[in-house]
Amino acid sequence: MNLLSVKHLSVRLEDRSVVEDLSFELAGGERLSVLGPNGAGKTVLLKALLNLLPYKGEVAWAPHVRIGYVPQKIDADTHLPLTFTDLFRAKCTTLKVSLSELDEIANNVGLTKRILQTPVGHLSGGQFQRGLIGFSLIGSPNVLLMDEPTASVDEPGEEHIYELINRLQTEHNLASIMVSHDLSFVFRYATNVLCLNRQKVCFGSPMEALSPDVLAKLYGESVGLYHHDHHDRLARNKTGAV
Repeated sequence: MNLLSVKHLSVRLEDRSVVEDLSFELAGGERLSVLGPNGAGKTVLLKALLNLLPYKGEVAWAPHVRIGYVPQKIDADTHLPLTFTDLFRAKCTTLKVSLSELDEIANNVGLTKRILQTPVGHLSGGQFQRGLIGFSLIGSPNVLLMDEPTASVDEPGEEHIYELINRLQTEHNLASIMVSHDLSFVFRYATNVLCLNRQKVCFGSPMEALSPDVLAKLYGESVGLYHHDHHDRLARNKTGAV
């Protein structure tokens, strides 16, 4: 059963076309990665799916869908004493969710009491992203929308975030739509990939859809791929585009 059906979605911002006539579907448990260069409309797509931007076309979520959202970044004022404990409790109150689930969520994403009680403006990139992921899990979502969840994380920390996301998706059977720039992550974990540059460039399984010709069309230059390990699924290249 599809959790999401998108038909002929178009978004214009300030008289500029950002997403044009986009159609795709998301099934239960599916992991969809969205690839594309700067200005391709990736973040705009997520915001349209969340009904945060006006659009034309159809965005139809299944009635039982519960969405968790991990934004690319949040500008946190280092002078504000706001902590993830404050944010978690506020969301629980808004959703009328018991505070008792917060300890389990914090443990699942690796947030210690010290991290939870530290002002968000003083957290490292990795700690902050774990906090945002934990925040998205409140309310037991069955779909996660993630906008480059490793954007503010240094390279050594990226792998830990990727492994965390993969574990959470596996344990909770979460469907996801993730904007990514890392082909190694896409080839390891995504079930489908949507290549976007205002219009849909490709859609399908990474191994079938991400040919060198498609990547050249998407990014305007050749992006080399090579296989690694006995599954022949891992590509160790980054496009460098966000």
